[in-house]
This record gives sequence, structure tokens and C-alpha cells, in this order.
Amino acid sequence: LFEEPDGTFPNHHPDPQKRENLEPLMERVVREKADLGLAFDGDADRLGLVDDRGEMVWGDILMALYWREILPKHPGDEAIVEVKCSQSLIDEIERLGGKPLFWKSGHSLIKAKMREIGAVFAGELSGHFFFADEYYGFDDSFYAAGRLLRTLSNTGESLSRMLSSVPVYPSTAEIRVDCPDEEKFARVDAIRDKALKDHKAVTVDGVRILYPEGWGLVRASNTQPVIVTRCEGRTEGALEEISADVRARILAEGLPDFEWTY
Repeated sequence: LFEEPDGTFPNHHPDPQKRENLEPLMERVVREKADLGLAFDGDADRLGLVDDRGEMVWGDILMALYWREILPKHPGDEAIVEVKCSQSLIDEIERLGGKPLFWKSGHSLIKAKMREIGAVFAGELSGHFFFADEYYGFDDSFYAAGRLLRTLSNTGESLSRMLSSVPVYPSTAEIRVDCPDEEKFARVDAIRDKALKDHKAVTVDGVRILYPEGWGLVRASNTQPVIVTRCEGRTEGALEEISADVRARILAEGLPDFEWTY
């Protein structure tokens, strides 16, 4: 699809983790009865995936499949988990005997942490995947695609069948709330400090507030004058409650109102 390079991007934006950008690929996979569809961003360091049913596969869910291949060869290893990632990935890492280690968003930050602890693999929700077990530890989407194809070939299962054992919990999209650069970190710190009074939380990058049935993330963007937020719940009802609470905490700091998208 769209094999002619064109920097004006006449067909769609080249972000492979946006559903609207994958719609032509999703339709083509179904029409051709293909085993899967692969999407690459402009500089080929991010991978998007469509399964054999024409459904988009999020980056953190794909990471669960990679860890199934890697962790049995590296039992007990620390597994770096970006703070944006699903609880489903964390549960899978623990099931495989790994030790989840939350870390900051940003591919350069994750690669630095990998070098620090000698990690064999890590990834981001955005589709960056870093293999250091049999490769050089940087984000190469063609290599990541090859690793997935090898896994599929070795199991003989369809991609959708492999994914069926990795739960996809209800979640919001990643929402960006305008906030000046000189204020954004202080605003997030205030939300974090209040949240810690009544919740457990992960605080390596903003605050990932932990609820009995899910979590809500509030963090300052490293590159834009915005605060980034995202929520997940084990059920639709849990997500509704969590997202309402997180929104209230954000608005209480005087930030602009916003609506959740899904």
C-alpha cells in the first residue's frame, strides 16, 4: 500500500499507532484474507500491526507476544514497562516470571535504562521496540516485524488466536491538555502529591495512580507544552469511575477542561 514515498503524506499521517491511519491496511487485510498487516512510520523505527481479523493491535499488547518468546530464555529478568502501558502487559510479564520495572516515556530514555540494567528487550506503546537479545538494542521496525513473523511461523497459530489470551482492557485514548512549558511539571507534581495521600502510585514519570480495578496516568510531555493523560479499567464501569476521578484531579489544578476519547 502507498509504496511511493511522498513527504506530504497524501494518504494519511505516518503514525502507525493511530487507528485512522491503519484503516486502509485493516480493510486490505480482510479483503485479501491475509495473515496480518504491517505498518511502518516514515523513518521505520515504529511498527504498527493489524491481525488476521483486520483489528488493530496496540503496541503494549504486541510486547506481550515478544516477551513470551524472550522471557523463558531469560528467566527472572527485569522487564522495562513504559508508564503508559496496559496492566495486561504487566500481568503477562509476571506470569512469565519476569519482574516489571516501570520507566519513563521516550525512546532515548528507555534505551538508556536498558543499557544501565542490561535489559534484553523493551518497548513503547507508540510502537518502538528495542531488541538486545539477538540484535543491537535499537528500534528497527523491520527487525521487529521479522521477529513477529518468526514467532508466528514457529507456533503455527494465527495472530488473532495468539492474541486471544492477552486481555485488552477498556481504556481511553491518550489525551493532551494544554499547559505552558514553565508550568507543566509543577502542575503534575501537585496532582501527584495529592494522589499519594489516598492512593498507591508509580511516580517515575508523572504519576500513574493505582486503583483497585485500573489506573490513571498524568504526566508532562517532554517535547510539547501539554500534560498527557490516559486511563484504563478492567471493566467499562471501572474505566468510567477512574477517568472521572482523574479528570477531576486535573481540573482541580486549574487546567483546561477536556473530553475523553476512546
